[in-house]
Amino acid sequence: MKNLFSLTAALALAAVVFASPAQAQTKDIVDTAVGAGNFTTLAKLLTDAGLVATLKGAGPFTVFAPTDEAFAKVPAATLDALMKDKAKLKAVLTYHVVAGKVMAADVMKLKEAKTVQGQSVTIDTKDGVKVDNAKVIKADIACSNGVIHVIDAVILPKM
Repeated sequence: MKNLFSLTAALALAAVVFASPAQAQTKDIVDTAVGAGNFTTLAKLLTDAGLVATLKGAGPFTVFAPTDEAFAKVPAATLDALMKDKAKLKAVLTYHVVAGKVMAADVMKLKEAKTVQGQSVTIDTKDGVKVDNAKVIKADIACSNGVIHVIDAVILPKM
């Protein structure tokens, strides 16, 4: 009886351990970011720019996602100006998105990546991974329609 209980407990634990990654991948990029709790500014701006439906779409997409702390570093006047100019806001946000699912191992092989906005971000792997001047602080957050790499700064296209 003791062995049966141990086997049952082991199987239950294995089910939890192996089910967790699959469950994480059932959420799309937007739902994953919202669920993380530290992308509230990004989520609001995606809504304001009309990009939520796109990033909930089939993809796949790679998103270099700035945290709320990253957005807090942007001067308030700059952020206010972006929120008033939907075209510029959309350009800034789509500059954080690359078409396709580019995992960290693939990012490490690149010198640049073309964004959905049209311009390319530079990738530097000398001291960790940097996208333009933003450091990747967490990589490979798998989503049902792509991947999120968390960055510590907002990156801006040339305008």
